[in-house]
Amino acid sequence: MPTFDIVSKIDGQTLDNAINTAKKEILNRYDFNDSKSTIDLDKKTNEVTIVTENDMRLKAIQDSIISRMVKQHLDPKALDFGKEQYASGNMIRKEIKIKEGVDKEVAKKIVKKIKDSGLKVQASIMDDQVRVQGKKIDDLQAVISLCRGEDFGQPLQYINMRD
Repeated sequence: MPTFDIVSKIDGQTLDNAINTAKKEILNRYDFNDSKSTIDLDKKTNEVTIVTENDMRLKAIQDSIISRMVKQHLDPKALDFGKEQYASGNMIRKEIKIKEGVDKEVAKKIVKKIKDSGLKVQASIMDDQVRVQGKKIDDLQAVISLCRGEDFGQPLQYINMRD
């Protein structure tokens, strides 16, 4: 029976390249001259930490990270912007989580959308991915196009298409 998986993953190396390029861009900008701004990517927890002086610089750093991700063909929907906190002195700290894996709520929405479509396929939630099975590959391709047309709030990839 043909199957495929719906997952949400980000290539770690490409993300690292995007963050490093954003760091260089920020260091070379005139409005960041004499700035104590830092951007750190923690690969173990998949978190980007920004520390800077004011809201304007924080917004500029976020925009730079998003534009670099787009240029590296990464979906910025994978970024979960939290609230900014005040660090020591007049510094602002913001932690941005990188979403990996399909959330339970998103997986339920995907399965519901597939079942409501009336296609002759079965969708099941497996850990942080959704597996779709069907008798015809055409039905599976219809599911992929259905999911691409919908916005589930995080980037989705369609992998492991098996016959």
